[in-house]
Amino acid sequence: MQAINVAAICILSNHLDTLSFYRRRATRVNKMKALLCSLILGLLVASQGDAQIDASQFTGRWLTHYIAADNVEKITEGVPFHIFMRYIEFDEENGTVHFHFYIKKNGQCIEKYTSGLKEETHYAIDYAGHNEFQLISGDKDYLIARDLNVDADGKETELVGLFGAGNNVDPKHEEEFRNAVRERGIPEENIQNFIDNGNGIILLSLTIPFTWCVNIRKQISLFKISSSTSHLF
Repeated sequence: MQAINVAAICILSNHLDTLSFYRRRATRVNKMKALLCSLILGLLVASQGDAQIDASQFTGRWLTHYIAADNVEKITEGVPFHIFMRYIEFDEENGTVHFHFYIKKNGQCIEKYTSGLKEETHYAIDYAGHNEFQLISGDKDYLIARDLNVDADGKETELVGLFGAGNNVDPKHEEEFRNAVRERGIPEENIQNFIDNGNGIILLSLTIPFTWCVNIRKQISLFKISSSTSHLF
């Protein structure tokens, strides 16, 4: 009789162990399901959030405040990315972006226009090579954007720019820009300051055979404007 009781206890113990095993496995499966659902939900929310971003809200007059590049020679005076931005138009309906800006070369202020087509993650632009332009953040007062340029020699340059609706820079926007620069491994000494170097450029009609590009901030640094330029805004 005692042997039968021992056997019964052993059988019951085995059943309990089996039930405990299945409960633990079910718990792990449920946790995995919950984790998977959370991941899928997060991805869906993120994708919906991206889809709801309408870049056309950023269309308007923008001035260059800072530009940084890992190849600093790409943003020094006289090269294509030493850019004095004036206007950006984001056309969501047609999937395009249009830029109006100036560069300073050989003492001349040269007006430039360029456009790009929207792709899945960026705008593809042909300017001084191939570019992948992408917005990082922004509102009605500021824009932070990055650009990956591949020039005709196949050299890649990572650029980050801070643009403002006005001349003043909010310290929190500047710090956000510097964080974006650091995240891309660009040395902070490679940041070019455009705030005191041409953001106030306007065209003045003078009673001489040409017009001048004037830095209205300091009323100095006059330099001849390209004869092909007819207007600024």
